[in-house]
Amino acid sequence: MTSETQTRAERPARGARPPRQSKPNGQWKIDGTTPLNANEEWKQQEGGLAVRERIESIYAEGGFDSIDPTDLHGRFRWWGLYTQRKPGIDGGKTATLEPHELEDKYFMLRVRIDGGQLNLEQLRTIAGISEEFGRDSADVTDRQNIQLHWIQVEDVPEIWRRLEAVGLETTEACGDVPRVILGSPVAGIAADELIDPTPQIHEITSRFIGDESLSNLPRKFKSAITGHPSQDVVHEINDVAFVGVEHPELGIGYDLWVGGGLSVAPRLGERLGTFVAPDKVADVWDGVAQIFRDYGYRRLRNRARLKFLLAEWGPEKFRQVLQDEYLGYALPDGDAAPTPATPGDHVGVHRQKDGKFYVGVTPIVGRVSGSLLRQLADAIEKHGSGRLRTTPHQKLVILDVPEENVDALVADLDALGLQARPSLIRRGTIACTGIEYCKLAIVETKVNARNAVLDLEKRLDGLDLPHPLSLHVNGCPNSCARIQTADIGLKGQLVTIDGEQVPGYQVHLGGGLASQDRDDPGLGRTVRGLKVAADGIADYTERVVRRFLDERDAAADETFAQWAHRADEEALQ
Repeated sequence: MTSETQTRAERPARGARPPRQSKPNGQWKIDGTTPLNANEEWKQQEGGLAVRERIESIYAEGGFDSIDPTDLHGRFRWWGLYTQRKPGIDGGKTATLEPHELEDKYFMLRVRIDGGQLNLEQLRTIAGISEEFGRDSADVTDRQNIQLHWIQVEDVPEIWRRLEAVGLETTEACGDVPRVILGSPVAGIAADELIDPTPQIHEITSRFIGDESLSNLPRKFKSAITGHPSQDVVHEINDVAFVGVEHPELGIGYDLWVGGGLSVAPRLGERLGTFVAPDKVADVWDGVAQIFRDYGYRRLRNRARLKFLLAEWGPEKFRQVLQDEYLGYALPDGDAAPTPATPGDHVGVHRQKDGKFYVGVTPIVGRVSGSLLRQLADAIEKHGSGRLRTTPHQKLVILDVPEENVDALVADLDALGLQARPSLIRRGTIACTGIEYCKLAIVETKVNARNAVLDLEKRLDGLDLPHPLSLHVNGCPNSCARIQTADIGLKGQLVTIDGEQVPGYQVHLGGGLASQDRDDPGLGRTVRGLKVAADGIADYTERVVRRFLDERDAAADETFAQWAHRADEEALQ
């Protein structure tokens, strides 16, 4: 660590410390900063941010084989770079091969897009990089980033030059750092917005992204901020989140949430019961990040997320430590924001507060391409707009469309496969990267999910689905596609069907968040013994949806999630 990092990270606490554990968890303020595993050792020897100079001056010249293994499998992530999976390695070998045996000599590059905000110059720059350096690959993620594949280390300096020339970056897009800040895709333009969070997002990113004192956290640190009543940033599953709310005495500000996260040990975040004024958001965010740095568990990687600390402390103690040790003042009490009345994906045509319109469209499971993004930029410009947003639901939102151009834009986008009026199954389906590129994956996702959507649109045509149906497809247990919060969540694994082991999915049913128009956010239930083959997504989804429509309480407007939690397991098979 640098001396600056040591000074800030190890300063004496002003309040009471949590009790010492019988076995150290690697909490800096309790156990000291001596590394307790190899990952923590190299992070202290030299931080991830330092590797950029070597990428530009050594590795881009020497090629893939010149890269130091610790840099390759560790520090590269601090700059948005992961090696991608070597083609042809089946899912059964994912857990048995070493990382160097699984990886190809190409990289996934994650472009960091805080708040999902893009202009046409930036969009065309990403498109050009994809076409020239990434074999025309591009995915819109559920973290509002765009990921490219097939990137060679020799090209990374030029890619950075192009991105940074238009105000984009890959800094801390991955790694044990503050990741991209999720923001409302309709920030600043929605007619029903409570508050525009853009100034708070900009302050956090300008002050803290690339800050050495926060570049060695126990694990990833995910953030979200919204001022829209649909609560459109999946705030319950972020490490820290700010949700727009109106205080009866203090005006409009934010409700503070901490400690959410999914993966193999899912946990929804909790409110701290505080009201955060807009001018305090960055300082509060910084305080929560420092708590994670100083008190987060570092000994075991699988327990090194903030949710585990919150589970030990509880929200009351967390709030007290935040106030006493990091802010130096008490936050006012505050109430929760009202339950959303509308979905938070922003699909469709909506009027802005300035009289223009925004149009939300659905790339199937976020899969696009550089050439498609270039065509999208041309269509947006043709119809009088100059900017768009990515969303936490793998969608795209085009802003500032004049009313007289809306229908023509919708028609041009539809011709590109970007539907503003999609089927409810297309609208609600997302998928992670899957075995095509990811070294952790066991099963294909994007292709399987896309094929299922196209098939289900025919099978379910004419059925009266009362709500959008969320179908989330993940290639492994890590839940990048948020399987536990979907109506139907599919977790990739090898399954045994008719005595044969094949790629498939374990099924989770009935999950949901406030941003999915749920007044009872919760995790889905696992259906015991139920496994779906990789090519059986459409068969299973059709079967369970028809059973839901037959059995739901229509008079009570029962949702799929409500039905799935009360139904007998036989009905869910």
